[in-house]
Amino acid sequence: MSDTDLSSRIRQRREQLGLSQEELAARMGYRSKSSITKLEKGINDLPRAKLEELAAALDTTPAWLMGLADLPCPPPGFEPLPEMARVPLIGSIACGTPITAEQNIECYIGVPAAWHADFALTCHGSSMAPTICDGDIVCIRRQPEVEQGEIAAVRIGEEATLKHFHRQGETVMLLADNTAVCPPMVFAGPQLEEIQIEGRAVGFCRGL
Repeated sequence: MSDTDLSSRIRQRREQLGLSQEELAARMGYRSKSSITKLEKGINDLPRAKLEELAAALDTTPAWLMGLADLPCPPPGFEPLPEMARVPLIGSIACGTPITAEQNIECYIGVPAAWHADFALTCHGSSMAPTICDGDIVCIRRQPEVEQGEIAAVRIGEEATLKHFHRQGETVMLLADNTAVCPPMVFAGPQLEEIQIEGRAVGFCRGL
């Protein structure tokens, strides 16, 4: 396959997804669209190590980008895969840094774009079971406030916890689904300065 064919397929697939060069660059972790522009013009060679990453960013396969396969059609009764977006999966959190600071990011993962998630967290423990189980990856939309009872990612010092958020007057309660594992967490007065809402849970991914 020629470089021209590869560059044209990159552009074709990007346009099929309705992505701008800036948006594709962001999915790839590039600082500007110039790298995408050069790929689509055939100016830059694409290292094999980057081929799979680019294919994932374009919701396709390396084989299709290389012209070795057509995009498969889903069988009757199945919906096509949704448009995907890449968000950072947060590992440990450094004290005093924004939650999506580079040193907090473990890797980037693909999640449905319709969720409009900004980052993801891995759930540890069973305090939110059966709604959210140990090992589930929970996607978070960044926002400073949530509605009463919504599941929020709340930062307490160097930890981020997923709990139902309730506010009664000047008191905040973080409630788990499994109260036998985690009793209500209550914050009032100066204790409110210890907590910060990082965002609202908008979806989760669970392995088999």
